[in-house]
Amino acid sequence: MDARTHRLLHAPIGPTLLRLAAPNVVVMLVQALVGLIETAFVAGLGTDALAGMALVFPVLMLVQMISAGAMGGGILSAVARSLGAGRRAQADALPWYAAAIGLGLGFLTTLLALGFGPALYRVMGGEGASLAAASAYGGVVFSGAVLVWLFNGLAAVIRGTGNMALPAIVTSVGAAVLVPLSPALIYGVGPVPGLGIVGGGVAVLAYYAAGAVVFAHHLWAGRGLLRPASRPPRLEWAPLRDILRIGAVSSIVSATTNATIAAATAFAGAAGPAAVAGYGTGARLEYLLVPLVFGLGAPIGAMVGTCIGAGDRARALRVAWTGAAIAGALTEAIGLAAALWPLPFLRLFGHDPQMLAVGARYLHLVGPFYGFAGIGLALYFASQGAGRVGWPLVAGLARMAVSIGGGLLALRLGLSLDGVFLALGLGLAALGSINAGAVATGAWFRGERASPALVAAGGK
Repeated sequence: MDARTHRLLHAPIGPTLLRLAAPNVVVMLVQALVGLIETAFVAGLGTDALAGMALVFPVLMLVQMISAGAMGGGILSAVARSLGAGRRAQADALPWYAAAIGLGLGFLTTLLALGFGPALYRVMGGEGASLAAASAYGGVVFSGAVLVWLFNGLAAVIRGTGNMALPAIVTSVGAAVLVPLSPALIYGVGPVPGLGIVGGGVAVLAYYAAGAVVFAHHLWAGRGLLRPASRPPRLEWAPLRDILRIGAVSSIVSATTNATIAAATAFAGAAGPAAVAGYGTGARLEYLLVPLVFGLGAPIGAMVGTCIGAGDRARALRVAWTGAAIAGALTEAIGLAAALWPLPFLRLFGHDPQMLAVGARYLHLVGPFYGFAGIGLALYFASQGAGRVGWPLVAGLARMAVSIGGGLLALRLGLSLDGVFLALGLGLAALGSINAGAVATGAWFRGERASPALVAAGGK
């Protein structure tokens, strides 16, 4: 057994999680900062451009969450469980499976987003200049969706081996380049004219393209733990099914999150573009919790998957609860700070009075529930590592039902957006509570037929 896998199975849980999570959390904070800076650059083009970006953002985050957190979680889990069970040949082949999934689903994303994106933005409240801005920005970003999928899929392979440092380094260096590149493309440099909001999309695609090349070189040059063949092997159904089984269910979970945000954006759209910008800007902080918890969730998933592969269920559960406690405390601190002092955050993106008012009300009412989001997301990633994502799906659907159903009821009762925001907070409470209850009652080890990989590793 290699030293890295041995550490995942036997090193002290808390220190190991924190050591592995440190580069991930840093890189996710860098990514979050880049997203905020990108929004601030676009805000300089006016409220309509900011509203257009807010309309595209839920769809872009859906692609990010599915490719990195959902399907990427399936890839990470497959790599970790294969290494934990000592199946090195299968682990070495998994980078090719990740690349095949990235190419196929990337092109599918482009077709769907370009075909139905403008209609979706219109349903979400886009009109006139804001709809034009959303269509332009989304058209550029989603035309290169395959780059996003390859970047996240190959990064998941590397994280599955326990290597959190390389994805962190690539993301940080890429962010350092993206920050000056984005305004240069948006506003122009010297005699070169700016591309407007389209320039922001071009900069994002350049970042993903460069990162995917670096990850591919690391894997196929034999610089990491895995040794994939130089030529594509014949892909077999069993490993692909194992990844897709986890990734497909996890994708639905991700879709429930983004459907909730998209519905709330549509609710805010009734109050005009400034309200959409206000809610979208405030909700961006909630979206930032996902990559932040992912920074901790990737090592949680890798450790849980490796322990499950090796048949050590007790350690897998201890890893899950330790990670959930850390994530819950961190996200609750962020939520309370945002609820108490919302304006410093919101003023990073504009000073329109209605935008500030709507964004502040969202953070006042939903921020205190962010701790539930942290717990729920951490246990979701742990469940991916265990190969048991049924209950996270139930939790995601419950969150969507509470949030959207409660929001519609609030509007029908004339409770304005405050009622919508309270429903969003209660939805987060449902997410965290259901995931915690499922893991606490042993849902990982009963009620679902184990995959052949888990059976071979000693699971039941």
